[in-house]
Amino acid sequence: MAISLDLQKELAKQFKGEISTDPKVLATYSHDASLFEVLPALVVWPKDEADIKALVDFVNKNKSDNPELAITVRAAGTCMSGGAIGESIVADTTKYMRGVFDLETGRATVLPGTFYRDFEVEAKKTGQMLPSYTASKDLNAIGGMIGNNSGGEKNLRYGKTEKYVETLEVVLADGETYEIKALTKFELDQQMNQDNFLGKIYREVFSLLENNKAIIEKARPRVSKNSAGYYLWNIWDGQTFNLNKLFTGAQGTLGIVTKATLKLVPIEEKSELVVVFLSDVAQVAEIVNEALVFAPDSIESYDDKTMKLALRFLPALAKKLKFGGLWKLGWSFWPEFKMAIRTGLPKLVLLVEFTGRADEDLNSKAGQFVQKMEAMGIKAHQTTGPAETEKYWTIRREAFSLLRQHLGKKRTAPFIDDIIVEPAKMPEFLPKLRAILDEYNLFYTIAGHAGDGNFHIIPLMDMRNPKNVEIIIGLSDRVYDLVISFGGSITAEHNDGIIRTPYLEKMYGPEIVRLFAELKQIFDPQNIFNPGKKVGGSKEYLKDHLARS
Repeated sequence: MAISLDLQKELAKQFKGEISTDPKVLATYSHDASLFEVLPALVVWPKDEADIKALVDFVNKNKSDNPELAITVRAAGTCMSGGAIGESIVADTTKYMRGVFDLETGRATVLPGTFYRDFEVEAKKTGQMLPSYTASKDLNAIGGMIGNNSGGEKNLRYGKTEKYVETLEVVLADGETYEIKALTKFELDQQMNQDNFLGKIYREVFSLLENNKAIIEKARPRVSKNSAGYYLWNIWDGQTFNLNKLFTGAQGTLGIVTKATLKLVPIEEKSELVVVFLSDVAQVAEIVNEALVFAPDSIESYDDKTMKLALRFLPALAKKLKFGGLWKLGWSFWPEFKMAIRTGLPKLVLLVEFTGRADEDLNSKAGQFVQKMEAMGIKAHQTTGPAETEKYWTIRREAFSLLRQHLGKKRTAPFIDDIIVEPAKMPEFLPKLRAILDEYNLFYTIAGHAGDGNFHIIPLMDMRNPKNVEIIIGLSDRVYDLVISFGGSITAEHNDGIIRTPYLEKMYGPEIVRLFAELKQIFDPQNIFNPGKKVGGSKEYLKDHLARS
């Protein structure tokens, strides 16, 4: 779509930030970390909350004459589902709307464009962290973590971002800013009596939940984490009504977050890592259950193909690690080389991390776990220091980046990248999953959060080959059918965006998808916020906007 010069001039009169229609800028913002290419009409960099309000007012005023006007708010653009790209106005918050305020014990207030890496530095000064960081924590921003309800390697112990959102300031569809926080029933009644847009939202959302209580509860995902659809089951528990549980994970489709107060946790002082090498993926559920007895913080995983990537691209990996040179880094992989020569690389590597206070005997706990593994005939190794520990974590965290940077004609294709089933079902599930994948003769890596049963599957594909478009659609259907048959979710962390919105009915059925549409209408009656995500997506749009390079 195009936005006329007259409309651009009108926006510029009330918008303090920057506005661009430069073709190179538009091309840059037509991508995030997903498979898609969606060219925006306009890119803007708001200076502050007032600019966000001006932007919403501008779209509201001109929507009737320009029905395709809409706003896709964007932070760092690391979304793997296509949630950070749109055809109309893309608003990048990372240039001006960043900063950490009121950092105190237990909480901090932060702007949405703040990069996590910058936030982490400030929080560490007080001995605290936001533990829901992702593997891309050096790249992503807080606004995206809220928009996608991010989780990561600490999820097993600490949970996802939704657990740490205390209050949000949000610009809603009427162009006004509202503070969103958890409410008691008495406070909810007061809010529902307010004669404003937020009061109307509270009344209508409460009615939607109460009138559809049975079908909402029946549709509740039974896995430890889920980012598919709107979180209808999380808002109202009979005592507390919290719309933050809805905004967190909504991908900017219900309003635009301009400020967040987040809960923080203390950084544990000590850490020990045990690396477990599995020759058979069927062993993973048993090992995970054994590990859980020892109460680890994390149980992460990556497969043999990921390990081969690390060995193949050692020079690139060396840049991420302070190992004193490529030769020293290469020598650190000598145990893996010996293993490959003698018995072949393990099919799956598990990273089991224990953290705690300075006075806790984590070394003993990790050692006991190693002994347990050895008694079961499983090869396990307790790392000997920070450098070796960081080596394994870097392989896990950097696999996706290595793939993206060293592919030649192929590219990463994240479309079945975030599935989850209960850990106990993994021995039966994983072989069936691999059997489906292997029918397509794809090269793919599997990594993820084994403690939760959440796996990230990244195939490599040449998107110039038109056959791959049909493979993406056909393979998605088959994998999601398998996941749903095991009671899982099609996305645990990465959210719906363009890639999974068309599959929400497959997961939830038509009644719940109808409720998602009703909810979207309550918050966004003119469909001005990030259209086509969560509601209104289609396989046709998905296919039409797959990047061909």
